[in-house]
Amino acid sequence: MKTIGLIGGMSWESTSEYYRILNEEIKSKLGGLHSAKCLINSVDFEEIERFQSNGDWDGAGEVLGNAAYSLQKGGADFIIICTNTMHKVVEKIKENINIPVLHIADTTAKEIKRKGIQTIGLLGTKYTMEQDFYKSRIEENNIKVIVPVEKNREKLNEIIYTELCLGKITSQSREYYKRVIEELVQKGAQGIILGCTEIGLLIKQEDVLVPIFDTTFIHAMEAVNVALENRL
Repeated sequence: MKTIGLIGGMSWESTSEYYRILNEEIKSKLGGLHSAKCLINSVDFEEIERFQSNGDWDGAGEVLGNAAYSLQKGGADFIIICTNTMHKVVEKIKENINIPVLHIADTTAKEIKRKGIQTIGLLGTKYTMEQDFYKSRIEENNIKVIVPVEKNREKLNEIIYTELCLGKITSQSREYYKRVIEELVQKGAQGIILGCTEIGLLIKQEDVLVPIFDTTFIHAMEAVNVALENRL
């Protein structure tokens, strides 16, 4: 079994989900007392969010690059970045290591294609919804990406940072997300990417009629496959 290196803490709420899924799936596949071989470098999200707000992506990339290097030095065979948004600095992170990074958008696109979906709605932080670093990776797979209108993007982003990242789950926010999802479906979305690792804490498949793609779950499952199948 390969050792998975997790860059976490953004937020720790979703990182704990990664840890749970990795261990449950390893146990399910191997049985007995098996658990995932993994290392976690959990960064201070306050520092990362400050870099985001100031547009200092190089600063954020340096912090996460150092985290990746420490994981490699500790024995990780490959890296997963436990956040969609910070894949914006994946190339900066790669400069610090010589082990692979399993990209969350690539694993999500693979699952969308497997289900035969051609038009997908994307929810996430405003950075993920508005910038090309994530959408372009999906679109490279001949999948059309549509996002909410600007006023909805701002509100979705606010809920992520002021509620979900703090572990606060409310029925009002769930209903708001469901309304936005319905608007995307009316515009042609055949499925929805939960493109922030916290959104899966709020929205479940039973909340919507179209398929949802929980990036936390998809990413963690692919990490298990890589760890067990020696594919990287």
